[in-house]
Amino acid sequence: MDDETTEISLEGLSDEALYRLRARLQREIRRRDLPTTVGGVAEQLAIRYFNSTRGLPKLQEARAGTANVDANSDRGERYSIKCIQTGRKTGTIYPDRADPDKRLFEYLLIVMLDDDWSLKAIYQIDWDLFVKVRSWDIRMNAWYVGASARTLAQAKIYLPASASR
Repeated sequence: MDDETTEISLEGLSDEALYRLRARLQREIRRRDLPTTVGGVAEQLAIRYFNSTRGLPKLQEARAGTANVDANSDRGERYSIKCIQTGRKTGTIYPDRADPDKRLFEYLLIVMLDDDWSLKAIYQIDWDLFVKVRSWDIRMNAWYVGASARTLAQAKIYLPASASR
């Protein structure tokens, strides 16, 4: 996230000490009202990246419970934000029950994270490309986007300054 990370040797901690450290971290994360899931972190990183990058629309978190929309832009566009960290596909995007072909958002942001949850890249896919590359998850009754090189090559890519060196 930022360069304040301090290396802590975890190998020397007992199991009990490791659990106590985890509990302290969880309390501090809650106190700061930070996201606790990898998906929540990805949303926050994407919004921060857009808001701090000149020429990109400014994003604001969507109201909690808004289906398939995680952020809204100052240009009136809706963004769905999905994370890929270790898998090869995004989370699910549920179609509208009344109208399965209904446009759900203007842009899908696929946020790629490293193992340490730092931002590797953001891939932006507009609605038309999403319709072209999406796949159906029969078990979830929802869409997803696979992270194949072929699919990602069609997206607009944003790289954080640390990744573009």
